[in-house]
Amino acid sequence: MEATSDPARVRRLAIVPAFNEAACVGRVIEEIRTADPGMEILVVDDGSTDGTAAVARAHGAQIVRLPFNLGIGGAVQTGYRFALEHGFDLAVQVDGDGQHDAEELAALVAPVLAGEADLAVGSRFAGAGDYRPPFARGLGIRLFARAISLIVGQRVTDTTSGFRAANRRAISLFADDYPHDYPEVEATVMVVRERLRLVEVPVRMRERAAGRSSITAARSVYYMAKVSVALFVGLFREPLTEGRA
Repeated sequence: MEATSDPARVRRLAIVPAFNEAACVGRVIEEIRTADPGMEILVVDDGSTDGTAAVARAHGAQIVRLPFNLGIGGAVQTGYRFALEHGFDLAVQVDGDGQHDAEELAALVAPVLAGEADLAVGSRFAGAGDYRPPFARGLGIRLFARAISLIVGQRVTDTTSGFRAANRRAISLFADDYPHDYPEVEATVMVVRERLRLVEVPVRMRERAAGRSSITAARSVYYMAKVSVALFVGLFREPLTEGRA
């Protein structure tokens, strides 16, 4: 994307993956619309069994309903495919559980709009806010941050953040191939291996507005083991392309 000082010239899509987030998704949509009235909003209903899709539709969002629960990776890739097929210049991931503060959108997209990055990641640990994850999850985040920093050759602090802004190059990459299950760590490595420019942006995040996370202490241990294996395998994968337009 060429640098632009006028966001109104850029077609922007917020991708909101949501699984049983009827209690939160309406507020998420309204916050995005308040922060950026020109941003279109797509809710990817990942096989919800509650009223997620109905609430999202009532708040004016576009809806893609998956026939069954694919997990966060499948839902996010669906959003990127939609962005690619409909010609969006910029796509922003915003979780449907209310943790991402839409007031941070302008800061998140700024380096992408300026042509300084292909993917901007909102980091909870780069100097803004006082977010403190549970101990087991925080330990995993710190370990992965150190490992990924070594692998990609640049410092990263928040490899599990799902608050991201992508230009057309990154949209194309993620529409073609996006890790499933717990994808953010692997996606960070993908971006750098495909020679896309990655930056972190300090942001504030909140606790979930309702419900509870599916990542318990036991699942955090499973997550660390599973992603470690995936990263090891990924190191031997050939890049998909030599560069993307």
